[in-house]
Amino acid sequence: MLDETAAAHQDRCAMSTASDSITYKNLAQASRHAAHLLRAHGVQRGDRVVISSPDAITVAVAVHAASRAGAMFSVLHEDVRDSPLQHVLQDCEPAVIVTDDPGVSATAQAHDVQVLTSQELRHAPAPREGSHLPNPPLGVDGACLIYTSGTTSLPKAVVSTHQQVLFAAQAIQDCLAYRADDIVYSPLPLSFDYGLYQMFLTFLAGAQLRVGHVAEVGPPLLRALQDSKATVLAAVPSVSDRLAWLVRRAKNKPALRLLTNTGAALSEKTIADLREAIPTLRVQLMYGLTECKRATIMPPDGDLQRPGSSGKALPGTEVFTIDDDGKRLPAGEVGQFVVRGSHVMAGYWRRPEMTAERFHRRDGLFPELRTGDYGWMDDEGYLYFSGRRDDLYKERGFRVSATEVEAAARRVEGVDSAAVLPPGPKTGHTAVLAVVTELDGPEVLARMQGLIEDYKIPRRCVPVPHLPTNHNGKVDRQALTNLIHDPAHA
Repeated sequence: MLDETAAAHQDRCAMSTASDSITYKNLAQASRHAAHLLRAHGVQRGDRVVISSPDAITVAVAVHAASRAGAMFSVLHEDVRDSPLQHVLQDCEPAVIVTDDPGVSATAQAHDVQVLTSQELRHAPAPREGSHLPNPPLGVDGACLIYTSGTTSLPKAVVSTHQQVLFAAQAIQDCLAYRADDIVYSPLPLSFDYGLYQMFLTFLAGAQLRVGHVAEVGPPLLRALQDSKATVLAAVPSVSDRLAWLVRRAKNKPALRLLTNTGAALSEKTIADLREAIPTLRVQLMYGLTECKRATIMPPDGDLQRPGSSGKALPGTEVFTIDDDGKRLPAGEVGQFVVRGSHVMAGYWRRPEMTAERFHRRDGLFPELRTGDYGWMDDEGYLYFSGRRDDLYKERGFRVSATEVEAAARRVEGVDSAAVLPPGPKTGHTAVLAVVTELDGPEVLARMQGLIEDYKIPRRCVPVPHLPTNHNGKVDRQALTNLIHDPAHA
């Protein structure tokens, strides 16, 4: 994919950061040289290469170098250290790790993993005359491992083949239609699958990917969009919420034509504020998970006709709901979402029991992904998300969706963002609603009456200065629990 785009757009900028950039021609060449370097360090077809670098261009070179060498790559956030890093090294047993962090290097060497620096990889020498890479990998060979956190266990790796990666990227691009003249701004790390796929989508379009940082808040986010002349923003709700707050007050608006959202539901208020402030903006809402990347995508501004929907299945794929016995449900009935298609990943690395549970084979032959997410489909195949399995909880004998409660809270005038902590020992075994607002807690709960059934309104509401987020820009519920129960915030 990279080589085809490089042949057509050699001198066009492929990727940039605040301080660096690289053309398609130079990226393709650097990855070829780096692939020979990996081979010289003993990397064989089917081996694993772990990449831990804050430099997006190094990551891009390493991803494509590993693929050329027939190895599988795994991009880790640069903050993954100590026990989590040891788990990854023991789990996937990489031949090489790419990092400039002395602590990461020491941990890798203690596990007999060779270390290459970003300088060595990005500026690998041209191979000796007559040197050849092995035959390219087959479409069914492994391309990457993406580690995804579990709520009760160590991170597990989702395995993607080359075939699956390319199908998913092309199907998503068919819906989003990135253009060659686009500058796609992504503040998301390349260790996050949504961030990683921005690179693939951009390369399919022959556009430019500008990589920012998820920690950008306040004026830096707006300034980065303006300085980069971004036309597309790949966002999660925390990023969109910040941008909406900024553009309401800014004189100079970013020239965005498209905003995409995944990771969690985007509030109607945020969407409305962004459209009002940026008249050129169109919005595409999506639903997906690491195991299939995207499952559904709305048409541009489709939420105006179908509020609450996350769109229809990608081209060449299928999404439907099932009951607890695995039977298909008719339109309008809430059940578990099931996804079928060539974008469904191969399974979990060295987790056969977990793979068999999630990647079900109907009649032993036809694979389908049981997502663990719940909602319903309408008569035209549009998906309406109710909540993830982990977001559903029992309150006063009723099943409640945290996603639904948070959406209702965000509709309260004066509430900027909201998150629910399900009942547990630290919450006094009752749900707690955390909100960013100048209102007091009881007033927020009172204003939620009529927006949602009374039995779904939490008994306790705690205003907080901000909702803490993880590396991927999603709400960090453990950090939020600590924030709420810190004596300083009692």
